[in-house]
Amino acid sequence: MTKTTVEQYAVLDFEASSLSLDSWPIEVGISWIEQGKVQTWSSLIYPAPEWDLLDWSIQSAAVHKISFAHLRGAPVAAEIAPEVIKQMHGKTLVSDAPNHEQHWLSKLLETDPTCDVPTVANFDSVSAALFDGYALDMLYEALERTTAPHRAGPDSARLTKAWLKAKEIDAELKGGKTDRKN
Repeated sequence: MTKTTVEQYAVLDFEASSLSLDSWPIEVGISWIEQGKVQTWSSLIYPAPEWDLLDWSIQSAAVHKISFAHLRGAPVAAEIAPEVIKQMHGKTLVSDAPNHEQHWLSKLLETDPTCDVPTVANFDSVSAALFDGYALDMLYEALERTTAPHRAGPDSARLTKAWLKAKEIDAELKGGKTDRKN
């Protein structure tokens, strides 16, 4: 049986035009662990022509601090879609808000007909499958001690850094040995 490791996952985060059903992504971030370090890729997204620009929320913009003017000059959605697939490196995508992220990922990837839309897994479920005991406690402790910046790259990195912390603690507790967890 193949062992599941934290390196098989990538954390996905979006910032969006609003939280409505018609909302669309304005920024994407993906973070993963590679060679013991957190790697992050992110990009602003210029809206696709078919997206309803009237769905821009001033309240959402106040949270993520990305104005519509920031999107001018950003890569268009159809250019970002294949880049997201490339940055995943074949990993399983995970999010702490999988329903929202799944919606925005679908909206983004629909702009490029060559992209299949992967399923986004739940961060808490994956974390509980990877870690237990003290390592899992410290994962959530690390998250509690850091605030969410509400930017896609830093938000995905924040969750991935918590995984890295749990992985390090788990290895310490096992004297450098690993088993089915992480």
